[in-house]
Amino acid sequence: MRWRCLIIDDDPIVLMIIKKWTDMVEQLEVVDVCSTAFQSMEIMKTERIDLLFLDIQMPDLSGISFLRTLPYPPKVIFITAYKEFAAEAFELNAVDYLLKPISLDRFLKAVNKVISIGMPPETGPNMPEKRECIYLKANRKTAKVFLDEIVYIESAKDYIKIYRHLSAPLLVKYSLTALAAKLPNNLFVRVHRSFIVAVNRITAFTNYDVEIGKIEIPIGRQYLRQWKSLSPVNKVLV
Repeated sequence: MRWRCLIIDDDPIVLMIIKKWTDMVEQLEVVDVCSTAFQSMEIMKTERIDLLFLDIQMPDLSGISFLRTLPYPPKVIFITAYKEFAAEAFELNAVDYLLKPISLDRFLKAVNKVISIGMPPETGPNMPEKRECIYLKANRKTAKVFLDEIVYIESAKDYIKIYRHLSAPLLVKYSLTALAAKLPNNLFVRVHRSFIVAVNRITAFTNYDVEIGKIEIPIGRQYLRQWKSLSPVNKVLV
């Protein structure tokens, strides 16, 4: 089994060179190359990726910011022209940090660090086929919604609106009560007649509301007991 690699860099020459060198290493397999982090997100939804060759300075979303969005990041070798990001990169458990222009021997040294780890796991949390999902009808289509992308869900009369990380909200003709019955209660909690929230997205809470970043969602009185039993509130250290 080989390490499945994704190369992400906005410089087409660097993409060409890294792909050429990667193709020379028997233990590596290039799944695709991308010029932006957003392109790579779509690929990682359908492909198992074990190793990223990741540029840092890219349009719209930097390599470091992109890596922070991944719930189960693969191994990563950063590629950049800037020394000042090294400390932050290694805080994210980077295997190596390559400065442009990159030499072949330096590239191989980084790759050998990955290979020395052993073969990538045949199954793992970063494999798309293992991600839990639900299927909902929206706009005359059936949409596949990954549970780990859901931030919160809001009732809107006869519809519900599903807010997802890095994706547009999805409007579905469905009841919040029916959807709540389909969602695992260790991952989601209903805090109000109009809201369900993903527990791991909560950044702060009180007895009256929960916060997801800058978004405040009220806790309904009738849901307070359920919230206390199923949420992080019972893990607070005092």
